[in-house]
This record gives sequence, structure tokens and C-alpha cells, in this order.
Amino acid sequence: MPEIEIRKVTARIGAQVSGVDIGRPLDEETVATLREALSRHKALVFDGVGLDDAGQQAFARHFGDLTTAHPTVPAVDGAPNVLPVDSENGRANHWHTDVTFVLNPPQASTLRSITVPPYGGETLIADSAGAYRDLPQPLRQLADTLWAEHTNDYDYAVPAEDIDEERAAQRAQFTSIEYRTAHPVVRVHPLTGERGLFIGGFAQRIVGLSVAESRKLLELLQSYVTRPENILRWRWSPEQLVLFDNRITQHYAVDNYDGLPRRLHRVTVAGDVPVGVEGKESYSITGDASHYTPLAA
Repeated sequence: MPEIEIRKVTARIGAQVSGVDIGRPLDEETVATLREALSRHKALVFDGVGLDDAGQQAFARHFGDLTTAHPTVPAVDGAPNVLPVDSENGRANHWHTDVTFVLNPPQASTLRSITVPPYGGETLIADSAGAYRDLPQPLRQLADTLWAEHTNDYDYAVPAEDIDEERAAQRAQFTSIEYRTAHPVVRVHPLTGERGLFIGGFAQRIVGLSVAESRKLLELLQSYVTRPENILRWRWSPEQLVLFDNRITQHYAVDNYDGLPRRLHRVTVAGDVPVGVEGKESYSITGDASHYTPLAA
């Protein structure tokens, strides 16, 4: 069996993995190696994976129970755990962490390339732990005390401008069940103990502040997440899979491919309830997501 090779892509985030066939069942040692690499590098890239939907789900299950595709958006036909990320259904060109409007968002996400445009269409993945470390001490101390309300009534996948009938229907579906959850602005990673800024596009208000005050403070904190030093910019090729730690990253799909076809499939692993610096867990305000995700052990 070839030795697993893990090669860094940038100093802070991202690594390419070779020497492992993720289309086959993995032994415990290999899974442990990949999990350690994921904790260290936040995002792992696998080339030439040759997976179908069933294979992608089988690989993701090595890391825990799967969520269904999405709390409100339909899955791929015949594959209830697979979400089509299709340019025809909107563009996710806003920074976000997957499904943070529920109480226990996914711990990890896998994206697999199905249709790749000849240019553009990169996925940006940001290291929110690096962002936290970059904060000046007074801002870090403030962030440690803050909580943010995350909600799906802001649809990151559909731009607010130029909403036609089809887009309006997509937005109505996305918000068909309202979710509001309060999460710590600084989340402590359950495996590594790292602190990361747990915000992104679904974080709409700081608890205790007005919408206007919240927007200014969230924009300031978010500017540290999206510094170029914290970002992996991944240009997709056919038959690739990217696994990223949804607990300590954000991502953004760049809309720079002239409306050409672009399709990925997403499978996510059930997560735990986020915990803040003081040990307090997130709490649900509105919406029951038990049909979407089990709670990770």
C-alpha cells in the first residue's frame, strides 16, 4: 500500500492528499491520518477520485453520520444526502459556513466536481482560526464575549437584485422553514481546542446590539477572515473532491465563469453543538432541524 502523502498548498490552509484511494473502504489508521490532516490543514484536496454519489457518501461516512442534503432545499434524485450545487440554481458567491442557522451545523463538508467550467469557478476556503489569531488583543477579547444570531432568512445563494419569478421561488423554498440560532462569535474547536471566528453570511445580528451596530462589527471581524493570507483559492479540475472542516472555515464560490455550466455535489457530516470560550453551548431560537441532521457524538 502506498504511503499517504500530504502536501501543503498554502502556509495557513489547504493540503493535497495522494497515496490513498478514497473510493475504497478505509481502515481506521487511514481515517485517523486524514482526520489529523483535516484538523491541521482545514481543507484537503483529492485528485482523480472517480467517485459517484454513492462513493462520495461512503467516503464522508468515515468521518461520522451524514446529514440529509439540506434543511429546506431538495436533494439529488435518489440520493437524499447529496445536495446539487448547480450554477443554474443560483450562485453561492457570499462568504458563509454551511448551514450555521441550525443548532448543530455540519462538522465537515465534501464537494465533488461534476461539471467544471473551462475557466473561473474557483472555491475560496478561509481559515477562521488564522483570522482569530490575527485580531488585535482588544478585538479578540471583545469577540470572545459576543454571540451572533444566524438565520436562513438571508439567502446567500440568490442575489437580492434582479429577482425574477424563478429566483423568488427558490428563495421561498430556502426560507420555507425559518431557522434562528444563537452561536458564539468565537467557537472552540472540539478536537484541537483552536478558537475561530464563527460568523459568515448567515450571522445577521450580534445579540444585544442593533442591526446597524451588528453589521459594522460583523464586517470588521469578517475582514480578518477574508484576508488573502487566510484563503485557499481552489481551481477545480474534473474528478476532484475537497473535504473541509466546516467548524473552523468559511467558503465562497467565485462567480467568474460567464454563466457557463458549473456543478458540484455536496455531502455533509453531522456536527456537534458549537461551544464558546466560556463553555456555553449554542441555543436554538426558532426552527427544528432534527429531520436534517443527527447530533454528532
